[in-house]
Amino acid sequence: MPKMTGARLFADMMMGYGVSHIFFVPAVMMKALAEMDDMPIKRVMVHGEKAAAYMADGYARASGKPGICMTQSVGTSNLAAGVRDGYMSGSPIIAISGGPLPSNRYRSPYQQIEDFSQFEPVTKFSAHVETVTRLPDLLRQAFREATSGVPAPVHLQVQNRGGQIIEQEADLDLIVEQQYTCAPAWRPEPDMQCVSKALAVVAKAQRPVIVAGSGVVWSRAQREVVELAEKLQIPVITSLKAKATIEDSHPLSVGVSGSYSRDCANSTLREADLVFFIGSKAGGHVTHFWHFPSAGTPVIQLDINPSELGRNYPNTVSILGDAKVSLQRMIDVAEPKSPEAAKAWLGRVHEIVSKWRAENEPHRNSNAVPIRPERICKEISDMLPPDGVVVSDTGHAGIWTGTMIDFKHVTQRYFPCAGSLGWGFPAALGVKCALPDKPVLCFTGDGGFYYHIAELETARRLNINLVVLVNNNNGLNQEIHLNRINYNDKPRGNWTDLWTFTDNNFAKIAESFGCVGIRVEKPGEIRDALKRAFGMNKPVVIDVVSDVNALAKRVPT
Repeated sequence: MPKMTGARLFADMMMGYGVSHIFFVPAVMMKALAEMDDMPIKRVMVHGEKAAAYMADGYARASGKPGICMTQSVGTSNLAAGVRDGYMSGSPIIAISGGPLPSNRYRSPYQQIEDFSQFEPVTKFSAHVETVTRLPDLLRQAFREATSGVPAPVHLQVQNRGGQIIEQEADLDLIVEQQYTCAPAWRPEPDMQCVSKALAVVAKAQRPVIVAGSGVVWSRAQREVVELAEKLQIPVITSLKAKATIEDSHPLSVGVSGSYSRDCANSTLREADLVFFIGSKAGGHVTHFWHFPSAGTPVIQLDINPSELGRNYPNTVSILGDAKVSLQRMIDVAEPKSPEAAKAWLGRVHEIVSKWRAENEPHRNSNAVPIRPERICKEISDMLPPDGVVVSDTGHAGIWTGTMIDFKHVTQRYFPCAGSLGWGFPAALGVKCALPDKPVLCFTGDGGFYYHIAELETARRLNINLVVLVNNNNGLNQEIHLNRINYNDKPRGNWTDLWTFTDNNFAKIAESFGCVGIRVEKPGEIRDALKRAFGMNKPVVIDVVSDVNALAKRVPT
């Protein structure tokens, strides 16, 4: 074994595993970062640990590679809070933090507590690196865990406040397992008996529907979903995370179901007599807390994780396997169904979708001032380049983009937040790092943008040239309904203190950071602003003054 420092080994292993960016807050693993100075690895120093985790999350979701984020021990709680979103979205994040020396334990060391346990609920695997000789095998295990099965974050706590144990020298094996450089590391084949049984059940159904989940995205099985749907003439619904699986103009496309949904998707699920979940946990968000489909609806479920099969709905048929491989096997053996045989059901679904579109067209084409968010989304639909990427924050940002943006090209991509407001902007920076040649648009509200607005400096300093569109309504207007309830539907006094902000011009704020700022106050200005922004090779903030009273429709149950 060659003799080297842990710092050199770490740098060489990052290179070997194809890591192109590392997101960090100083001071952690500094000797390792110095060793990368002559390597093609971008060292992205950011302003907060949560932002570092969100960037790693966006990078991982866009590239399929593990996203690396790091902090010294004092920032551990913030890093763990950021990894939470990656855990909910199933991202292969490798989080690295400093940790206390055994000799300092129970002695009130400066800036240190026993914080290892904070990562246990938000990671698949978490380990102590207590000696430099354990660094090689635990790093390999981190990549192995992050990319195998269902992708998920992992955590390594490297001894000493800034992980200084890596500065020690030892005989270290430099081994890179290429299998684990990207998720999914393995693509298990399905049991063909289960495939045949599932197809037999589909053939008997009169009103079947496919629900594609995030597992489809991770498996890169979008083409197979559409091909199977076309062969069997089955309408396709998606989870929010899988929204771009099928073009919105496709005759089999229904839309996003669940809590951040198009009514037409939930209505279709309500009428279906068979639901085929593909790469979906069938969790509370995609089913609106298990209201769609209703209890008792026959279900087929395909998933790479056996523990998910039948977790939320009893399965008529379960298929264990990778989504891409399993769907291809189904396509190979399935008997095609003629459009005529599916005419009645497809006609009904088309009727439901057309009704939803007609109901929403007035808002999508509205010339109202302040601007309706539906109109913003229509302009994004029309102006997003064929290879464009949309990254969305949560809350109303997730609802508007999930319901009102139409993806018109199979080459377009969509990455929504899994739960934490403020994720959108830093995650979009990570996406742009992974996809430097793609146009990346972050859709966020003013409430979400405030969380990590300091990262405008990061974007400018490192030339991370994305477009940020801020739906600026001076408030958290998704909270209006909740606060009306709190006030017994009789708002009074200072009730707006609970959900409104002061009026700020984010275009001017962006300019103060050295970025480009564009202020939009009329609907007719949106298109030109987007065209200008996508044509610039600079970080751009489009500040759209929108209607605070424009509320997303609540999902009926």
